[in-house]
Amino acid sequence: MDPTRTIFIFLSVLLYGSTTGFSRVFSSESCRFPAIFNFGASNSDTGGFAAAFIQPKPPNGDTFFGMPSGRVCDGRLIVDFTAESLGLPFLSSYLNSLATNFSHGANFATVSSTIRSPTADVIPQGQASPFYLSLQYSQFAQFKNRSQIIRRQGEIYASLMPREETFAKALYTFDIGQNDLTQSLFLNMSIVQVIAAIPDIVNHFSDNIKNLYSLGARSFWVYNTRPIGCFPQILTSFPSAKKDSVGCAKPYNQLAQRFNAELKNALARLRIEFPLATIVYADLYSAIYSLYTHPTKNGFERPLVACCGYGGNYNYGRDATCGGTISVNGKNIMVGSCKDTSVRVSWDGVHFTEAANKFAFDLVSSGDFSNPPIPLKLACRPR
Repeated sequence: MDPTRTIFIFLSVLLYGSTTGFSRVFSSESCRFPAIFNFGASNSDTGGFAAAFIQPKPPNGDTFFGMPSGRVCDGRLIVDFTAESLGLPFLSSYLNSLATNFSHGANFATVSSTIRSPTADVIPQGQASPFYLSLQYSQFAQFKNRSQIIRRQGEIYASLMPREETFAKALYTFDIGQNDLTQSLFLNMSIVQVIAAIPDIVNHFSDNIKNLYSLGARSFWVYNTRPIGCFPQILTSFPSAKKDSVGCAKPYNQLAQRFNAELKNALARLRIEFPLATIVYADLYSAIYSLYTHPTKNGFERPLVACCGYGGNYNYGRDATCGGTISVNGKNIMVGSCKDTSVRVSWDGVHFTEAANKFAFDLVSSGDFSNPPIPLKLACRPR
């Protein structure tokens, strides 16, 4: 063979191997999100409800913060672990006006928020937070515009607001929908009636994703809803519900699964509509349900019993909320926490402990519980 041709082939193979190797390295490189913008309800509220209305009472916050931190939890939430994993500070609530730094993102979630407007027939006004998802979107749109006006003032203002390019590179996370189901149930709607409302709920969610995309958002990380049939709140309120093999209320978990299936299909359609976006469906339901099927294996105990509560088989009572005061045999006592929160799943009968949040985050962020199967740190790669 001609020596020149041999050298050419050798160099071609070497070059091809180098470039493909480089592509593999590049494709696995973390996205380095400069900010997180979160939308949701109490499971991801880091102080919105506390700033607007009332701060959760102790022992909320005791495990990590040593005091109430605006979170309905003994410590950190999944959104906090998200920020930590990306090397970012915890998110400040958009509603918090005191000593707030928004350069790394903002949190629009508030306790009791729903996807649909609380003025809708299914959730009458006064039964949910006024900060439903479309209003959270409106707050974000205002924030995006006004933050740049403030930033242009320079000096300290510039350091407290995100750069303009941050919005296109940021991660947009969503943890909302649970209240659309549970609040309807507590307004005496049947499961059949709530199921009938799910397509409209999910359509409202999709509309907000589209609106955010129109403002430049490209990386979306969407949590499905949790196994509500395992909540002490549901088990106490609907004691006659048929139980599954681990003791969860089967019809109510099936309701959550129905919502999740609709949400998953909607996100699949959005991926087709927006091929330049990364839209990930994160299966929080399955990750958390594994705490009920294999609690001991995963280092937990008594998963169906609330840690901070009082009364009944599940240590939960609607009038005995965590941190509140109740009268027992003529004595006023504070509703306190269990001794070891690190081995408990349910915090107050509705929300989860820091330990459970960390467990669920580690599973879901790996990509093993998401569709498409993308780890959180690579959620800027369209699939």
